[in-house]
Amino acid sequence: MSALFNNYARRPIHIVKGSGTTVIDDKGKSYLDFTSGIAVLSLGHSHPVIVNAIQEQSEKLMHISNLFESPEQEQLAQSLIEGTHFAHAFFCNSGAEANEAAIKLARKHTSKSTIITFEQSFHGRTFGAMSATGQDKVKSGFGPLLQTFKTLPFNDSHALEEAVDDSVAAIMLEIIQGEGGVNEITPEFAATISCLCKEKGILLIVDEIQTGIGRTGTKYAYEQTILQPDILTLAKGLGGGFPIGAMIGTAKLYESFGPGSHGTTFGGNPLAMAVASATIGQVFNKQFLEDVKKKSVFLVSKLCEILPENQFELRGKGLLLGIKCKEEVASIIQQAEENGLLLVQAGSNVIRLLPPLTVTEEEMEQAVSILSSLVLTAQYK
Repeated sequence: MSALFNNYARRPIHIVKGSGTTVIDDKGKSYLDFTSGIAVLSLGHSHPVIVNAIQEQSEKLMHISNLFESPEQEQLAQSLIEGTHFAHAFFCNSGAEANEAAIKLARKHTSKSTIITFEQSFHGRTFGAMSATGQDKVKSGFGPLLQTFKTLPFNDSHALEEAVDDSVAAIMLEIIQGEGGVNEITPEFAATISCLCKEKGILLIVDEIQTGIGRTGTKYAYEQTILQPDILTLAKGLGGGFPIGAMIGTAKLYESFGPGSHGTTFGGNPLAMAVASATIGQVFNKQFLEDVKKKSVFLVSKLCEILPENQFELRGKGLLLGIKCKEEVASIIQQAEENGLLLVQAGSNVIRLLPPLTVTEEEMEQAVSILSSLVLTAQYK
């Protein structure tokens, strides 16, 4: 029996090395990694910029705690808010922590307790973030959760308008629901949210744990909508493989997070700051973001060539794409792995593609070639 708890349904391969989009297991087999550690490895595996940042910073200072000033945090915060309407940042260690901070800040600032979230959302597995998540399978077995969340159908303006009352502190959502099926917000729903938040004085929390840091072709996915969040949460791609989370917010929220209101032992440590700064130094480059958009167009065009019309639905933006199938996709993902392509599900019937933002056209063609025979076989089996 393993010395580990059995809370992960692990795949039976042991990855020991990676470079760019390619990883190698302990038997020497190579795979194209179109999971990126679930949207984490913005620059791929073992990118020299990240490797150098870890090495150089680890030789100087790894941890000092938030008892002391941190110019490194100031620098990264400035880089994240530059060119946006945001003014301040808080650093932690994960997306769930970032969402916990956002929930606390929204409730403290408004002195209200209700937060509206949406079905098929995923905000994390800590208690508050789990309560916010709109998927029963995540919550099963844990007893009563926080009762101050209202979970509504996604992209349903009427349901949202009916649910809003004077108790609502914030609306919390993902621009694209990654875990929930690669479900994208509609322009009409975004407009409804924008109007309600302005009219009712409701805060808007946008969870960009998976969509942020260039994943959809812009710094943040909300920039491709009408929405102007009060709070934005980040993680995954921000560290390019190193654990870090962040919450950024507007100037009006500053006084609500004073000394002692929230904290973290490891959040904002010098090593995380160095790696994240190195990562966004690459990703936030204008040409890099344009290249992500071009790669998305290329990958989408190749996928459209192989997906039979009316049999599959292509979803998502940038390099967060989903292929909705009529049947469950677990067997396709397993077969893809056997053929040297690592993929991840988004619900039971959606194949999620999350290559590193540095993926090449040749690698995308190789991945599509592997997928081609598998989806066609699945269609006609």
